[in-house]
Amino acid sequence: MPRITFIARDATALEVDAPDGWTLLQIARADAIDIEGACEGNMACATCHLVVEGPWYDRLPAPSDDEEGMLDLAYGLTATSRLGCQITLTADLDGLVVRLPENGENF
Repeated sequence: MPRITFIARDATALEVDAPDGWTLLQIARADAIDIEGACEGNMACATCHLVVEGPWYDRLPAPSDDEEGMLDLAYGLTATSRLGCQITLTADLDGLVVRLPENGENF
């Protein structure tokens, strides 16, 4: 089972086992990570905004135009920002590290 590391807003790292086929939003919720996901993963908000760490960003499929549009609403947007509801875990992502942005508000 692949492992994902979530880095919380207070810089605490939590490594979790995650099933293939789940999105990062689903994994975060299952492991009590402080992420909102107000639209329930329907890509209608930016409250599951995550920052992908290091070289992992380039290993992910490119974001869709719709995801990029929703990311424009995210606070603290970075060059490696993604929506957690749009990243589906595969075995290739074992070891993935993502960080919750300092402020998770959706504008």
